[in-house]
Amino acid sequence: MEDISEVITRIIKKRKLGEDSKKIAKTAIKHPKVQAFLAQNKERLNKEIVQASLPTIFNYVEQIESPNPVMEGYTPKLFLNGKVIDITYVPTEAKLNSEAKKRAENRIELIDLPAKLRHVELANVDATPERENALNEVAMFLAEFKKNKNIKGLYLTGDFGVGKTYILAGVANAIARQGSRVVFLHVPSFIASLGSHFQDNSLNDEIDRIASAPVLIFDDIGAETLSEWSRDDVLGVILQKRMDNVLPTFFSSNITMDGLNEHFAETRNSVDEVKARRLMERVRFLSKEVFVGGKNRRN
Repeated sequence: MEDISEVITRIIKKRKLGEDSKKIAKTAIKHPKVQAFLAQNKERLNKEIVQASLPTIFNYVEQIESPNPVMEGYTPKLFLNGKVIDITYVPTEAKLNSEAKKRAENRIELIDLPAKLRHVELANVDATPERENALNEVAMFLAEFKKNKNIKGLYLTGDFGVGKTYILAGVANAIARQGSRVVFLHVPSFIASLGSHFQDNSLNDEIDRIASAPVLIFDDIGAETLSEWSRDDVLGVILQKRMDNVLPTFFSSNITMDGLNEHFAETRNSVDEVKARRLMERVRFLSKEVFVGGKNRRN
């Protein structure tokens, strides 16, 4: 163990202090965090242990007052190691939060949506009066989701630019923070890109993967151009499997559920009210319609 006088000399030289070693020692021992440690461990400590551990205490106080950039994200902590006081390094609360955020972001799969949505936090969503009901519904969902992973999601409807996608991005991050994987896809782009899976015969696997996601978010549903095939064999299959397994499913749309029913009825080549109603049964089973008001924030 380094000699106490050498430790004190180094500290004085490094900080260019004009204090003598006794004053330095007295200051270090009286540091609030050192005093707290001594008080917490008074039953296991004695004068000999404290005396033998003075170099460690000096090092500890030095690192508290002049943190080493190399140890950014970690803070020194005293602990009793046998008959001496020693130092360990523990992650700071900020580092723990940062790592938890990164792990959560990695649980979110974005399909044809901007990467910035990974970073949206519900706490940063403006709680305007027009959004109050939607945010209350989101809060109730998240509280229930902690206890039950098989519950109904939300269908956020409202005008262009009122923040439906932004709110759902916050929902995705909150869900991911709880440890669940989320697939968040832009429906029009997803439907338009289906043909790319024909070349490698991966379409069925892709549909099954999305249908099986613990949580699925359909963004901008109702804005896509549908064929009978994409409606019945893609969206229909995904929604059927999610209904069968009661998997939380969210939607954002510029049209109401009634408007979505009309949209589903009309494909490129035909009108089929029955198939549209069948699909809407699944949407209504999987989600609760919630209106989001407010001004267009894109202008």
